[in-house]
Amino acid sequence: MAREITTLQEMLDRIGDSADDAGHVTLGKIVESVGNRSFGPLLLMVGVIAASPLSGMPGVPTATGFLILLIAVQLFFRRDHFWLPKWLLRRSLAEDKVLTAIRWLRPVARFIDRWLRPRLPALIRGGSIYLISFICASIAVVMPMMELVPFSAHGAGLALSAFGLALISRDGLLALIAFVVTAVSLGVVIYQFS
Repeated sequence: MAREITTLQEMLDRIGDSADDAGHVTLGKIVESVGNRSFGPLLLMVGVIAASPLSGMPGVPTATGFLILLIAVQLFFRRDHFWLPKWLLRRSLAEDKVLTAIRWLRPVARFIDRWLRPRLPALIRGGSIYLISFICASIAVVMPMMELVPFSAHGAGLALSAFGLALISRDGLLALIAFVVTAVSLGVVIYQFS
C-alpha cells in the first residue's frame, strides 16, 4: 500500500507518474495514484477547479457540486475506499497536458507546502471530520445557485481547497480558515437571494 500523501508536491509527483502506456492520464489512475482513501487530495482537486476561472462557465459549478457531494458523503460515512462512477473514472487527458500543468503548479505547491504543518489536530480529527463533510455537502448543494452570483463559486472553491489541504497536511488552522471562508461565501449567496 502506498504511503499517505502529506504534501502537495507528493500529490503532484503521484499524478505525474500515473500515465498509462498510451500516454493518457485517466481520473481512475489519478484516484489510484493518490490513494483511494485520500479524500483530501480529491477534495483539493475539485476545489481548485471551482476556484479557477473555469467556474465561470455555465454548468461547471453544478458539475463540481455533484463531485463535491460524492466526496463529502463518502467522507461523512468514513468509507474505506473512495468510489466514483466508472464512466467518470475513464475520462482522460493527454500525459503532456498533465505534465505541463504539474510543471506550472510545482512552484505554487512548494510555496504552500512551506506554510502547512500539523497543528490544532482537534479540527481535523474525530467529530470534526463529520463537520467538514457536512459543510462540504452544504457547499455542493448551493453550487448550482452560485452560477447566478458572480464570483461566489470562487470563494467556495477556495474553502474546498483549504479543507482538502487541511486534510492532506493535518493542519487544523487551515481548516479553521476554511470554515470562515465558507461562512463568508455562503453568506454572500444567501444575501443575494434574500
